[in-house]
Amino acid sequence: MLDICLLGSGGMMPLPYRWLTSLMVRYNGSSLLIDCGEGTQIAIKEKGWSFKPIDVICFTHYHGDHISGLPGLLLTMGNADRTEPLTLIGPKGLERVVNALRVIAPELPFPILFKEINGTEETFCLNGYRLKAFRVNHNVQCYGYTLELDRAGKFQLEEALRLEIPKMYWSRLQRGETIREGENVYTPNMVLGEARKGIKLTYCTDTRPVSSIVENAMHSDLFICEGMYGEKEKEAKAKEHKHMTFYEAAKLARDAEVKELWLTHYSPSLTHPEEYMEEVRKIFPQAKAGKDRKSVELDFEKEA
Repeated sequence: MLDICLLGSGGMMPLPYRWLTSLMVRYNGSSLLIDCGEGTQIAIKEKGWSFKPIDVICFTHYHGDHISGLPGLLLTMGNADRTEPLTLIGPKGLERVVNALRVIAPELPFPILFKEINGTEETFCLNGYRLKAFRVNHNVQCYGYTLELDRAGKFQLEEALRLEIPKMYWSRLQRGETIREGENVYTPNMVLGEARKGIKLTYCTDTRPVSSIVENAMHSDLFICEGMYGEKEKEAKAKEHKHMTFYEAAKLARDAEVKELWLTHYSPSLTHPEEYMEEVRKIFPQAKAGKDRKSVELDFEKEA
C-alpha cells in the first residue's frame, strides 16, 4: 500500500492558504518526498506525519518554489539526531545546488547520497519500489517521476507440493528469494503464478504537454499533474512560460488512460480552482482539484 499526501499545491509563491509544491509518499516504513517548496515542513506537521522516515527526496528541477524548503528540512532532521543516510535525486547539478543551499545548514549528523539523473530517463530501485525519472519540457532541465510497486503472482500450492519443495522455503520464495539446498535450487517462478497488477503513481509538474508524460503515466492509478491556469484565455501565457492549463493536463490524463487525475501547482492568481473543474471533467471525468494535504491510500486490487 502507498500512503500519499499532496503537501503543497501552489506554484511560484506560498500563500496563507496554500504551500508550495511538495508530495510525500509512505511505503513500508520509509518515506519519499518529491520537491520541497517553502512550507513543506509546516505541511508535514499539519498532516501529522513524521520527518524521521524520509529517506529519499527527489527534485523535478531547481526553481525556488520546488527546492526552497530543503535547507530548513535538513536542519530539522539534523536537530532530531538523525544519523541514517539521506538520498537526494535530481537533474544535473544536484550536488552543486544542494551544497550552495547548505551554506545555512553546513553541519549535519547524517550523510547525503547524491544521485544525479543521467539522460532523458533513469530508473532507481529503492526501498522495495521502482522510481523512474523522465525528461519533460520546461525552461530549465526538468523531470517527472513514476513510482511503481510490483506485485508477485499468487502462490501455487499444488506446484509446491508437486515439486516437493520443503514447506519451510515457501514464504521465502513468495518474497522473491532464490534458495539453494545442496544440489537443489528453488526459484520463485517455480511456485508463483503470473505477476499481478501492481500500483503506479505518476507526478509531473512545470512542463508543456509532451509524449513522454503520456508514455510514462500510462495506466497510472493516480496521476498528479501541473495545472498552472484554469482560465482558458491564459493558454498563450502557459505556452510562453512552459507550463500547462487544466485542460491540457486533462487531455494527458485521458490519453494515458489513468484512473484518477489530481491537478496541482496553481498560479498564485488562481484562488478557486474548483470553479473550472466542470469543464475539465468534460475532458477527463475522474479529474479532481488538488489541494494542500489531499491524501489517498493506494492498495492492490482486490481479487475475486
